[in-house]
Amino acid sequence: MSVNRKTNDRAGSGSLARSERSCDCAGAFHFNQFSMKSLEQLQSYPWPGNIRELQNVIERSVILCETEDFSVDENWLLHQTQPSRSLSHELVSQEREMIESALEECNGRISGPCGAAAKLGLPASTLDSKIRALRIDKRRFHSA
Repeated sequence: MSVNRKTNDRAGSGSLARSERSCDCAGAFHFNQFSMKSLEQLQSYPWPGNIRELQNVIERSVILCETEDFSVDENWLLHQTQPSRSLSHELVSQEREMIESALEECNGRISGPCGAAAKLGLPASTLDSKIRALRIDKRRFHSA
């Protein structure tokens, strides 16, 4: 099998070629043609995993295919509901609020027994990393 058509490289011919080589080694890759519908499905799938997920889908199709025309079962590519972006946004928001509240109560102090890290039950280095990641200006909590 060869795919001589320009493809969207998200599900690119490179992965198809790697799967073809691995299946050829096993003596399993003997198809007359590749279903264009399957190729389009592979290209439009968001691939939340990585390239190995694509290769596994192709290899599974090779093993289970009962005809000389290679195709991919649509059920393997159903778009699963991704966790809501609002949930992750909500968690980040809650974390920010907790850190800012602790910083305010501790007058911007991060470490030590009276620091925000102790109040939150975190190592000071972890809290400092979170403050940087969330882009919290810890100086605004220092008392004058």
